[in-house]
Amino acid sequence: MSNADDRTTARRTLIVIGLALATVLALALVYATRRVLVWIVVAAFFAVALKPLVDRLQRWRVRHRALATLLVFVATFIVLAALAAVIIAPLVDELSRFAERAPELLRDARAGRGPVGRLLDRVGLRDYLANHSDQLRQYGERLRTPAVGVLRGVVEGVAGLVTVIVLAYLMVLESPRITGTVLAAGGEARAQRWRRIGREISRTVTGYLTGNLLISVICGLLTFLVLLVTGVPFAAVIALLVAIADLIPLVGATLGAVIAAGAGFLHSPTAGIVVLVFFVVYQQFENHVLQPIILARAVRLNPLTVLVSVLLAANLAGLVGALLAIPAAGIVQILLREYAPIRRPPPPA
Repeated sequence: MSNADDRTTARRTLIVIGLALATVLALALVYATRRVLVWIVVAAFFAVALKPLVDRLQRWRVRHRALATLLVFVATFIVLAALAAVIIAPLVDELSRFAERAPELLRDARAGRGPVGRLLDRVGLRDYLANHSDQLRQYGERLRTPAVGVLRGVVEGVAGLVTVIVLAYLMVLESPRITGTVLAAGGEARAQRWRRIGREISRTVTGYLTGNLLISVICGLLTFLVLLVTGVPFAAVIALLVAIADLIPLVGATLGAVIAAGAGFLHSPTAGIVVLVFFVVYQQFENHVLQPIILARAVRLNPLTVLVSVLLAANLAGLVGALLAIPAAGIVQILLREYAPIRRPPPPA
């Protein structure tokens, strides 16, 4: 009897050790391939968002799946390229103006003239810059040396973008075959539920992506108009940064407000106050009007769930995690609603 107990204990110990080692190896594999996994997740979100368009085009006129997928991706690329052209044209103009004015701004800053010079005088940095100009020049020379690292980052970013596009294209192209295989494996009893879950997930992801992009475009355009009216220079560049920052849920508008208000105060105190007041009003408008109208129907999450999911995802996957946290939380909510329904107690007699 003791020998049998010893063998059972040894077997359980080996099982626990094996599960622990398998968990460690799985976590190490996830960490080693984290960049590729992030690409796959991003591609999956875009594939889920674009698949309904491909299905609708295929039902309408185009019978071949490959041609319908190609047309949708080309149309999406053309729309994004047109938006980029609309943004980049004033951006290049603003950057060229900044490059032309940079020597003058630097001379004014050194002499204590202009908004930058007055700000440096006010905080006591002008004397520090004058006394440590040699050290700052050496530091600037050192900053030029890691050009290889910058180039590598650009190449990796382009490679990641191309990889995401190709993955999303293949996911949309092969989605009927993948869906059919999964539904056939689950049987007819589960097929209807899985189809319903897939439709809800697709609606959630599509609504979030389009809604979040629309909110960011509105924020960028309004910021550009306010900066243009107040005479803040480089309004297009600042508005673009604000629109990009606004893509980040919850904290994005605050980051954009810091950027724009800082530029406004550098131009003049009046412009800074106007920009600051605008963002205080706009954040209330975005939080209580735009987001409930645009995002609430698609995601249906309470604010606490949104905040917790954004914080956790940002800590785990950085900016990409923060951007995808809300639709991921929406998907988890859909799965919990389907497979773990809340049992409400019966009403009292």
